[in-house]
Amino acid sequence: MHLKVHPTEIRFVRGLSGYFHKDLQAVKNSPNYDPLIDNIAPVTSGFKNVVQAGEVISVLLRLPNGAVAIGECVDVIFSGAASRDPLFIPSEHLPLLNEVIKPRLLELDVSTFRLNSVTIDEPWPELGNKRLHTAVRYGLSQALLSATALVHHCTMAEVVSREWNTSISERPIDILASCHRNDDLQLDRMIMKQVAMFPHASFVHVNDIGPRGKTMLEYVAHVSRRIQERGDADYQPRLHFDVYGTIGDAFLEADIPDFLRKVEEVAKPYQVLIESPIVSSSRESQILSMKQLRKALLARRINVKIVADEWCNTLDDIKMFAEANAVDFVQVKTPDLGGLHNSIDAVLYCLKENVGCCLGGSANETDISARATAQVALATQPQFLLSKPGIGADEGLMILTNEMTRTLALI
Repeated sequence: MHLKVHPTEIRFVRGLSGYFHKDLQAVKNSPNYDPLIDNIAPVTSGFKNVVQAGEVISVLLRLPNGAVAIGECVDVIFSGAASRDPLFIPSEHLPLLNEVIKPRLLELDVSTFRLNSVTIDEPWPELGNKRLHTAVRYGLSQALLSATALVHHCTMAEVVSREWNTSISERPIDILASCHRNDDLQLDRMIMKQVAMFPHASFVHVNDIGPRGKTMLEYVAHVSRRIQERGDADYQPRLHFDVYGTIGDAFLEADIPDFLRKVEEVAKPYQVLIESPIVSSSRESQILSMKQLRKALLARRINVKIVADEWCNTLDDIKMFAEANAVDFVQVKTPDLGGLHNSIDAVLYCLKENVGCCLGGSANETDISARATAQVALATQPQFLLSKPGIGADEGLMILTNEMTRTLALI
């Protein structure tokens, strides 16, 4: 007989995220952007400043046995860009959570997860058939997954494995460590810890990659040399760089393959992944541009793998990129997909279709959302995880690694 379990109390609490928000379009539009001072005006709706402190809403679900399940509503750094939901402002959502969402949550049977996550992700009649902000859906689903695990005295990975009929990984999933470009000590620590992939090292403005990409080429060569000088002989990490379309800003599309060949050369002997080499004005044009680039790289035997992020924000988006053979990897950016069931379905879809998959997210997340992501990763087995929260590398690497090793010990 199925025993139903309902939350006895729910609270919503404002807190801090692991990083900040940034108005990407304002940054790209500015020839003189200085990240340390407020010298340009925001252009994306919701932003009062180009850079703003990130906030979250913690969701606390108390169960009949006294245990408390936690999830955190949080969005990505570049909110409102490339079809993403607008900037998440907790004060705007708290009244709705308390007055509309809370009564519905108290009625849910949290002894199972999947149906609950689907339910909160769908349009709400009380909201005129609109959906909740992706950050809210993300946080609620984390709390609901945690609650189901607490009800059954098991890990969240085991809940996902049972409800999706998957096999749990026998080892921790590889991690892509996010590092600042100007921090060699951070690079050295990642080399010492032998991370599987790094440095991520965001290039947000076209000036970041330099004239004809010179600054980026110098940085890629620098990372490669540093690994060879300071790493063990058998350490072979993959190098990943997130460029936010700046290569497409600096070069004509026909010239991008030749530049990426140079990136491949200076990175040797290490494999290179480039995230968002181009950012277009629509999903359709993004898919077409990435598909043409990938086709050109394959034709010229340029062994640089490309990763989709911008305009690849939902399960439907991911399917369209995959079906078009537009990329080698997609980043399943967990906050953008809303309910965690969407991220689970996205990873499993990629594996079924033989598309590379990073179960990612944002530096703007928290320890709670990172741990939930690590649990999902063990149960779904993507190729790699993005380190989060923050861009300190060490902290995110620690949180994700330890969550996975503890979970595997318990399973």
